[in-house]
Amino acid sequence: MELADWRRRVAGMYAAVREAPAAGRVIAWNEWRATRNDLFKRHRQSPLSAAQRAQFRALDYFPYDPAWRFLATVQADTARPSFEYRLDADVNFVMTRMGWAVFETGATENWLGLYWIEGYGGGLFLPFRDVTNRTESYGAGRYLYDTIKGVDLGFSPNAPAGDAPDANLGQIVLDFNFAYNPSCAYHSRWVCPLAPAANSLPFPVLAGERRFPLTG
Repeated sequence: MELADWRRRVAGMYAAVREAPAAGRVIAWNEWRATRNDLFKRHRQSPLSAAQRAQFRALDYFPYDPAWRFLATVQADTARPSFEYRLDADVNFVMTRMGWAVFETGATENWLGLYWIEGYGGGLFLPFRDVTNRTESYGAGRYLYDTIKGVDLGFSPNAPAGDAPDANLGQIVLDFNFAYNPSCAYHSRWVCPLAPAANSLPFPVLAGERRFPLTG
């Protein structure tokens, strides 16, 4: 019940972000941060230990910058490679790269793999790494999407065009201001699926959550 409540609250938090008008995105971002801080501090499903929650004040972020919000085109990945992670003795996490989120920074075209989590129900998953992982953000990378947990910044699939396959699958919002750390960034008891090498951006993403003091 606690986990179901956590996921419901996270889903509601992201629904509020998606529904915010363009003029209210900074307000929505601040409310998102405040809600995350409250969940981390008070909820029993927090990735923080009880001792960490007792000392917790707030998560640290880069300042909000609208330049880090992109509407990316999703291109199909016909190879559809799969990646498997051993999370614990009884659980394997498998994800398949179903497409690429393509967006531009200046004159450079960037590609981030968009993954489908295998298993009952499935879900979209987008982890990434960037140059800040060496200094200011968590060393193993951050997340943008995990729709199993309701982490959804917005996407729009293309309408099917008959039986012919279409390389363009639709569009997806990539707002790096909402990039967040995996649970393993907070305590060593967690094991997390991390970004494959292909999801490494060759520049610093100065947006989203910063490094947290790892415990354990």
